[in-house]
Amino acid sequence: MPSSTYQLIMQAMSTRQQVLCMYGGFARAICPIILGHTAGRERVLAFQFAGGASSGLQSGGQWKCFDVADMSEVELREGRWHSGRSHRQPQYCVAEVELDVNPDSPYDPKRSITTPRRRKPKR
Repeated sequence: MPSSTYQLIMQAMSTRQQVLCMYGGFARAICPIILGHTAGRERVLAFQFAGGASSGLQSGGQWKCFDVADMSEVELREGRWHSGRSHRQPQYCVAEVELDVNPDSPYDPKRSITTPRRRKPKR
């Protein structure tokens, strides 16, 4: 059974919402890109675009790998989706991919994300 944090991240990916959390003693703002497991642990590869990190955060953000169990104070918020400039390098964060926001994922995710249709405004 997935943890409640894992389920919240799944929701964020499905609705393209930002995730705010505490991790390693730093407040972070991320957009989760790939979610799954490595050696039985829930993990997420995300693009961190704001907040702190032990090694600092590059201007414009950077890719980070998170152990879901170590994330706390997790909440979702509306906002611009951030995913960096390039997805060309292979990822080694998540061995068994359950979800990937990339519809052309090379990682054969177990589930696909269906993008909710936007409602047309009533006239």
